[in-house]
Amino acid sequence: MANPNQKQNLVCLDDFEERAKSLLPKSTLSYYSSGADDQITLRENRSSLDRIQLLPRVLRDVSTVSLETRILGHTVAFPFGIAPTAFHKLAAPDGEISTAKAATEANTCMTLSSFSNISLEDVAEACNFKGLRFFQSYILKDTEHSKALIKRAELAGYKAIVLTVDTPVLGIRREDERVNFGLPDDIKLANFSDLISRQVQGKDVTERGSAFRQFLARNCDSSLTWDSLAWLKANTSLPIVLKGILSPEDALLAVKYGVQAVWVSNHGARQLDGVPATIECLPAIRNALRGSGLEIYIDGGFRRGTDVLKALALGANYVFLGRPILWGLTVGQQKGVSRVIELMRIELERAMRLCGATALEEIVPAMLLLPQSTRFQPSHKPYRPFYPRDLQPEVDMRYNHYLRSKF
Repeated sequence: MANPNQKQNLVCLDDFEERAKSLLPKSTLSYYSSGADDQITLRENRSSLDRIQLLPRVLRDVSTVSLETRILGHTVAFPFGIAPTAFHKLAAPDGEISTAKAATEANTCMTLSSFSNISLEDVAEACNFKGLRFFQSYILKDTEHSKALIKRAELAGYKAIVLTVDTPVLGIRREDERVNFGLPDDIKLANFSDLISRQVQGKDVTERGSAFRQFLARNCDSSLTWDSLAWLKANTSLPIVLKGILSPEDALLAVKYGVQAVWVSNHGARQLDGVPATIECLPAIRNALRGSGLEIYIDGGFRRGTDVLKALALGANYVFLGRPILWGLTVGQQKGVSRVIELMRIELERAMRLCGATALEEIVPAMLLLPQSTRFQPSHKPYRPFYPRDLQPEVDMRYNHYLRSKF
């Protein structure tokens, strides 16, 4: 572990990644950094952002710039925060506590993974129950355990439930299989200890290696449908965010089923390889949801302040960072995470000034030059089998609207 007080000339998020990769054991690095199958989508998440160019306006008074925004009614200092990633104790001794303290100090949102190594209560208590935190969860086969987790999150002061919806089964992660990734004996799934205890009962069920994947396979429910959201809504008063939305069709179903936000995500390119980069999916989703009132979040490959600006211009309300937070945590624990956040804030503010924007509402599509390709345009009509009949007219209406819209 590097000295968190040592500057090391780390001046951008790529520097943190390079440094972290030199510090982490091979198995941990594989788990943190790799994607599914051939990792095509992993590369596309990054390269698709690079293909978008900025078109600045000049001679505008940018002496004062505000990055402040609101997310589900809560004011935060800037429009990016921390995505849910698992197993922070593989990067730093205090694990998710260090991450949460950095987020609280910066006045931004952290989404805690249900697969954290520190319990959701201990994370909140370490921050004196201050700061904005969401809780990421699944609807498990054991719905009573899911219900208990959600109630625990409510009592601990979490402000939203982020339901991951792109994991009916785990993707094929070849790099993890090559290194036989597993958790060390002293690192636990803190939010699942009672469930694991009930399931072991003399069987070969642990949290290590392939047995960890067996635990996920045993508990992930591949039979969930849109109607399953009724169960979640009946068991929480918190806002619900659907994480893992890539199609405008599913975004419209999110409206129908009454959630408060959609999170454009391909799971860090760790589930289905060959799906589009998240930034490529954003314009059609934004147009489909225009006027709905739903907030739109996004993750996937964001490494620079200019990346955040591009997402905001294409319609995102908020951007979440995943792997860069792990790199900061590896290099410098809480101070490393704080430095990653601060670098992104500095870069976003600088990019806004250079583009002529003094507030987030001034970041508009006209600031971008999009690739001359079909990547940022809808390429097909909605798949009718995905929709209940009573929703189809709304789908057709909104589809025609975003076909006519120009960025």
